[in-house]
This record gives sequence, C-alpha cells and structure tokens, in this order.
Amino acid sequence: MKATIWHNPNCGTSRKTMDILRETPGVDLTVVEYLKSPPARGELVRLYEKAGLSPREGLRTRGTQAEELGLITASDDAILDAMAKDPALIERPLVETEKGVRLCRPQEKVHEIL
Repeated sequence: MKATIWHNPNCGTSRKTMDILRETPGVDLTVVEYLKSPPARGELVRLYEKAGLSPREGLRTRGTQAEELGLITASDDAILDAMAKDPALIERPLVETEKGVRLCRPQEKVHEIL
C-alpha cells in the first residue's frame, strides 16, 4: 500500500505517525517535508475534501500567527490562501493512502486508513 505523509520532523506527533507507517508491513512510504516542499493551494483543497475536513479544521493555530492574521474567524478561502503562503499554518501530519486522508492527531488515527 502506498502512503504519503506531509511531515514535520520537529513534531513529535508527526514522528510517531511516521514510525507507525514505517512499522506497518507492506507500506510504501513517501515523506514530504511540507515546510520545505509545501502543497499547493489546490492540493490542500483536495486533501481536506478527501479527509472530510474544512480548511479551518486543518489550520494550525498553536505556535503560529493564525490569530494575529485574523484566520480564526476568516473564510475557508482566506485560510487556504494563508496556508499556501505560509505552510507553518498547516496542521500536521496529514497522511494519504488509497483508503483516504487523515489528519493524524492523535497519531493512532493513521490506523483508520491502513
């Protein structure tokens, strides 16, 4: 099974999710360090739709400037535009397999798509 993780190596939850993926037999893992190679706005739309999440639910507020930028009450379009400009605003880790996409917080959510 192919799996892609949008990963931040400085995030403990992201590292634990990646460990689960690496320890699962048969998983062909692609790791995207999204702070270095951010997903385009259209890719974010696709991922959130596939996960059944709104962009607001995918917004990282802790440790970011989301509040200062007015994103807490902003439209989904404004949130997506901001994420495309500053990938630190993307909550992590996102994982995609043929079974779907999950925002793996907590990391055990990855089992839903394995």
